[in-house]
Amino acid sequence: MEELTLTTPALLFSAISLIMLAYTNRFLAYAAVIRNLHDQFLDKMDQNLLQQIANLKMRLNLTRYMQLLGISSLLLCVLTMFLIYIDYHIQAVWVFGAGLFLLLLSLALLIWEIQISVRALGFHISDIENHLKEVKKRKG
Repeated sequence: MEELTLTTPALLFSAISLIMLAYTNRFLAYAAVIRNLHDQFLDKMDQNLLQQIANLKMRLNLTRYMQLLGISSLLLCVLTMFLIYIDYHIQAVWVFGAGLFLLLLSLALLIWEIQISVRALGFHISDIENHLKEVKKRKG
């Protein structure tokens, strides 16, 4: 294996930063939707809204874990750079590997969260399609 240099973990900074920005945007979007659903629930007390809130709660928790793993990965990249700086190259390789693994886990959670999101949107699309079919039957 080639020697690990300061530039290798530094390359991940921009990638991890962009990923964290995307995660934060997801988090803020979920927070806004949950607040909106909360207000709707207080008005209507609809059980369907409770299911949507439960789904969003799960997605919000996944996003939190994605953020924690991403931040931990970034911290390990910084620690890797410090270890390289003080000539602890073997430890730096292991710490960098751990950082890559945490980033991998974060991205795996993102895939899981996206699958849940797509399934939830599929239910909404199905409801709209069913409503359109009923309207078409009434008119036709």
